[in-house]
Amino acid sequence: MADHYLIIDDSAAERHLLKSLLVELGHQVDVIETAAGALEKIAQGKYDAVFLDIVLPDQDGYRFLRQVRSNPQTADQYVVLCSTKKTKLEIDYGLKRAKANDYLPKPVNKDALVTVLAKVT
Repeated sequence: MADHYLIIDDSAAERHLLKSLLVELGHQVDVIETAAGALEKIAQGKYDAVFLDIVLPDQDGYRFLRQVRSNPQTADQYVVLCSTKKTKLEIDYGLKRAKANDYLPKPVNKDALVTVLAKVT
């Protein structure tokens, strides 16, 4: 059975690229453009991991991730932050302060994605 992933990203190009790579690797993918409604989707408990953009139109990904972590239904969800922010400071903030499980710099490439996916399963 294929793993199931959720992409939360307002950029159509980034969503398409990440979804295409995941589908090419044999996975099922759902996409959503904003954080609105995403917590409810995650609470259904069907995602192996969530790929979360940091810059979203309705709220930043860090704030959304804090909501995920504070909800008992979603606290253990595996979350990968995806961003063009690539400095060590920004990556450390995402992993340590925001409590993401992993960090995937944009633009996403297949090798980096495969490395992240190996940690999920």
